[in-house]
Amino acid sequence: MQRPMNPLLQSCAVIDASERLGWLAGRLFADLGASVLRIEPCGAAARDDPDWRALHVNKRHVALDLTTAEGVRRFDALAAAADIVLCTPRPGDAAASFFDYARLAAINPRLVVVSVTPFGLRGPKAGWLASDLEIMAASGAMSLAGEPGGEPLRVSAPQAHAWAGAQAAVGALIALRHRAQSGRGQLVDVSAQAAVITALAHAPTFFDIAGITPTRAGAYMTGRSVAGAKYRVFWPCRDGHLNFIVYGGGAGQRTNEQLVDWMRGRRFELGPLENIDWKHWDPTRSTQAEVDAIEAPIGRFFATLTKREFLEEAHRREMLGYPVSTVADIAADPQLAARGFWQDLPGTEGGIERHCGAFVVVDGVRPPLAAGAAERA
Repeated sequence: MQRPMNPLLQSCAVIDASERLGWLAGRLFADLGASVLRIEPCGAAARDDPDWRALHVNKRHVALDLTTAEGVRRFDALAAAADIVLCTPRPGDAAASFFDYARLAAINPRLVVVSVTPFGLRGPKAGWLASDLEIMAASGAMSLAGEPGGEPLRVSAPQAHAWAGAQAAVGALIALRHRAQSGRGQLVDVSAQAAVITALAHAPTFFDIAGITPTRAGAYMTGRSVAGAKYRVFWPCRDGHLNFIVYGGGAGQRTNEQLVDWMRGRRFELGPLENIDWKHWDPTRSTQAEVDAIEAPIGRFFATLTKREFLEEAHRREMLGYPVSTVADIAADPQLAARGFWQDLPGTEGGIERHCGAFVVVDGVRPPLAAGAAERA
């Protein structure tokens, strides 16, 4: 099957020889127009797992037995003509030396080798294996998820691979830019643990700047008040939850004033909200008692709204805040439909399966997916 034209990375050849931590990186490159060749073990069973199929769509597939001399010869021939090799060498596995950068660079000095491992290729934990649960724990993400005083939690479904894969793609793009200037390839060494740390947003910064270690706060956000007050982030509504926080500054002033006006128009009891001067209100100095008093009427008001009501009125009023979407909400999202995000492809046993389309729109067109996850090279 001829691949649709995508001008972004149409001349880039990628070999995806990775396991789970690298799958997303290969999918991202395929979506950007690169020719991604997925290496699968010979005799591998059909991959019916939705996760596998979602992240291997838009790639071509070839079966290679890398434990044989012929398999190695064919792989090396592919690497000699490739721009990027994605790999996830297992620490302690004898086969890991197959993806050694020095070996591959000798074959192709312009090759960018992207290695994605739990803790990186160097350091005291370089030889450690880890599952998603262990990576999320080692990164500190689980220390922030859950209720105050409760046990640490993993955030819903496995996520370490997504953060690691995204960072791997970014690193590879930077290495390609460097190669364009220097003519040399290089090794991109991605630690999944470090990749997840970038997802924690405020937590490392609070420790570095203020010496504060953020803790689990459930539906609340901490670290916004010198008095130690916490602010609610997720609010129950009639058909789910809303994401909203009482802000300060210019953006907060606009949102808070519009919220109060909205509540007043609905003849809703404002309580302490009635007399607040939002232009000069400073959330960093509020006590917990003050925050609780402000949030109480807001919570009662939100409980009367549906997610759609909140979204439409908040948009009209240019307020900060958004409904918390479920998977069903995303599948029915008119914005995604209008932008042609979903694409139907042939699935298993002659059926049709819906896939997330390419994540970019190029010159007004979303690049179509080339094929389903079973296409052979």
